[in-house]
Amino acid sequence: MEVRSIVLGAGDTYELRLTGRGARGYVWTWQVSGHADAVSVRETGPGRAARALPGEAVERTYEVRGRSPGGRARIRFAQVRPPYPQEAPYDEFVLDVEVVTGGA
Repeated sequence: MEVRSIVLGAGDTYELRLTGRGARGYVWTWQVSGHADAVSVRETGPGRAARALPGEAVERTYEVRGRSPGGRARIRFAQVRPPYPQEAPYDEFVLDVEVVTGGA
């Protein structure tokens, strides 16, 4: 599991790319802890051409936006297969975010 720390200004964004395994039934999910209102997260789509070969890994892109200065949030991304919630995640990624006033 990789852990990365970043500092964002309020209103600034950070683009995160994670390798997907959708053809194998895995999806990336995320949970925000700490000051959950300090950031917003949204999936913006495939990070490369959407025309991947069957079974090929496709990069997924997520936008993290700083919202509330002074907040610290931890975003835990987990690659899971929804039909099997009892299984451990295939992969995990943690992003620690500090939001500051103005540009970072």
